[in-house]
Amino acid sequence: MSIPEKITEIESEIARTQKNKATARHIGLLKAKLAKLRRELLTPRGGGGRTGEGFDVSKTGDSRIGLVGFPSVGKSTLLNKLTTSHSEVAAYDFTTLTTVPGIIYYKGAKIQLLDLPGIIEGAKDGKGRGRQVIAVARTCNMLLIVLDAMKPFAIKRKIEYELEGFGIKLNRDPPNIKFETKDRGGVNFVSTFPQEFLDQEIAQSICAEYKIHNAEIIVKYPDATPDDLIDIIEGNRIYIPAIYIFNKIDQITIQELEVLSKIPHSVFISAHFEWNLDELLLRIWEYLDFIRVYTKPRGQIPDFSAPIIMPSKSRSIESLCNRIHRNLIHDFKFAYVWGSSVKHNPQKVGKDHLLDDEDVVQIVKKI
Repeated sequence: MSIPEKITEIESEIARTQKNKATARHIGLLKAKLAKLRRELLTPRGGGGRTGEGFDVSKTGDSRIGLVGFPSVGKSTLLNKLTTSHSEVAAYDFTTLTTVPGIIYYKGAKIQLLDLPGIIEGAKDGKGRGRQVIAVARTCNMLLIVLDAMKPFAIKRKIEYELEGFGIKLNRDPPNIKFETKDRGGVNFVSTFPQEFLDQEIAQSICAEYKIHNAEIIVKYPDATPDDLIDIIEGNRIYIPAIYIFNKIDQITIQELEVLSKIPHSVFISAHFEWNLDELLLRIWEYLDFIRVYTKPRGQIPDFSAPIIMPSKSRSIESLCNRIHRNLIHDFKFAYVWGSSVKHNPQKVGKDHLLDDEDVVQIVKKI
């Protein structure tokens, strides 16, 4: 039996098993088996790590974004409107057969946008060229899920299901579970909150499937699930922010648009007519969570045309030094900062100071 056939068999068993406390251990065990099979499908034995001819694209710019969707939803049109690149557009499926890169220039940032071939149902199981497409999606810092506004809900669920099968988690943080293998002592499950779906017995059975007989598991949030523990044990999950782009809104009614507006993480556009693309760019910027920092040489004015783009999670002076040159921090003495991150302008700060968007920095080196 092939791996996709085994996956289908286990999924069918999970679907027909009644969900209750008595079956929780059995379902947890099935999900662990399923995760192992999907990992093997993602990284088959014998190597072959390349994503395939036409799919490998070198990373460039400050961030990489992937356009993901079923065929003929408008991904290529959107790429053509947002970038200077050209991706072939036609009124039939599978026009894009390889990865087509483009560049978005926005607020001083250079953002790589990849138009990926349309995925199909069963992509996670190797149908079409879905494996290569989703493998490229895993390398992105963010995904734009492009959907046809005329048939959004079923397709949205199918795409999420395909991406989930390849370990891509959309708009989620990693589970707050501490997992550590030990030399002895068995599997010890501890939770700082009451749990309904995960307990000592279920955790132990999942660990046994992975041939883990000694481990410390500490859950630090309520309502953890067997899937959360499996994700931690697998260790290959990718947590990616995503925006759902509902395209072709020129073909639906105001009432239908109001229904779609209740879906979180959504933007509504018409790529063909260029409706609401400014809002899309603004949302992309918010989800990438960048800040812009301007450098000021001594005795000169800052160059406001060329900001240094930094993730807000890594916005210290030390991080800025490392982005400018890897050896700069070794010669760093202090910095002057102008902007909202300081109480007065300029303010003398050390390497641990955290910068805000559009701060101006002058770095002073040791003599």
